[in-house]
Amino acid sequence: MDERRTLRVSEAVREELSEIIGFEMDDPRVSDVDVTGVHVSSDGRHANIKVAVRGDERHQKESLAALEHARHYLRHELGGRLSLRHIPELHFEQDCHTDADSRIEFLLRRAKKTRGRNENHP
Repeated sequence: MDERRTLRVSEAVREELSEIIGFEMDDPRVSDVDVTGVHVSSDGRHANIKVAVRGDERHQKESLAALEHARHYLRHELGGRLSLRHIPELHFEQDCHTDADSRIEFLLRRAKKTRGRNENHP
């Protein structure tokens, strides 16, 4: 699979998993789970899914265990929604950098403000 197709498939898997986990699963252990990223391997057989879990450490471990337990169900649901030759095996891992996006936005805004002040005062 070429790189652009891999990115498209990764995004499609992320969108569908976000919908299934966020709105269709009845397990209360996964109610605080957000899918933050998906990387599908170049052969399309494996997908590494990064998830952000809110709560304490015990709740995070329970949520990851619930996702691992439900991975066959999630893969089956993906098979019905995506028209792919091979539905990838799902591997869940916790995203440790969930605040990185907000931090980057903050730094960009601060840099823009600083740059604006420096340009006004020669």
